[in-house]
Amino acid sequence: MFTPDPTAQAWLETFLREHGGAAGTMHRREGETLRLVAAQNIPPPVLAATAEIPFGKGMAGLAWERRQPVQTCNLQNDRSRDVRPGARAVSAHAAVALPVFDAAVEVRGVVGIAYAQEGEIPPAQTHQLAAAAAAAPVVMPA
Repeated sequence: MFTPDPTAQAWLETFLREHGGAAGTMHRREGETLRLVAAQNIPPPVLAATAEIPFGKGMAGLAWERRQPVQTCNLQNDRSRDVRPGARAVSAHAAVALPVFDAAVEVRGVVGIAYAQEGEIPPAQTHQLAAAAAAAPVVMPA
């Protein structure tokens, strides 16, 4: 069962509200895995499927691997089979996963935000989201 980190959860809720997101997640890097620490408007099947994400898998894993934002524009029609049918996060059309870096320029976590809007998230908006995500309270374990 997923139990959110209270600090991360409060930050994520504010982030979504300030940036108009319909749903979102925050993952913290632990070794070669991203571990879910906060989620908003994500149903239980998705929480279970994204509790741990390996390097390079899914949007969050790709954002970590590529060290840059990764976005998709068709969450309702996702046929990747990475998440069981009917387990999509929300009735969203666009989402972006944003890597969060530490002072040593290592990826320490990934913040995801989903929108009900159609089409791609414009580059200026993605840049603004990435800058805001840089403040995410994703503290790597000792």
